[in-house]
Amino acid sequence: MNAIVNVILAVQMLTALAMIGLILIQHGKGADMGAAFGSGSSGSLFGASGSANFLSRTTAVLATVFFVATLALAYFGNQRPASTGSVLEAPAAAVPASAAAPAVDASSAVPSAVPASGAAQIPTK
Repeated sequence: MNAIVNVILAVQMLTALAMIGLILIQHGKGADMGAAFGSGSSGSLFGASGSANFLSRTTAVLATVFFVATLALAYFGNQRPASTGSVLEAPAAAVPASAAAPAVDASSAVPSAVPASGAAQIPTK
């Protein structure tokens, strides 16, 4: 399952990079106005209007692949195994009485060196 997620993630990243490149290559809405006054070239690799159709259709296909990959990653990311072993997902167990109150030495009223929780392990001055 991890290999499938890695493949889908690679497809999504490559699609995103290809979309960025294609979007940067395309002409804006004002590019036709410049061609009308002679600054643009009418003869291009794809013909007069063929490049706009080719680039826009390719961008649409890449956007579709990107969204499908995103949905697939969301689907696989939402699936969890029955038991992950996470402390946060486990039900709260009853705290034993010895851990609830720190042990006190009989000779002094100072708690023992073993802390009861992680907060007690923070060094103090």
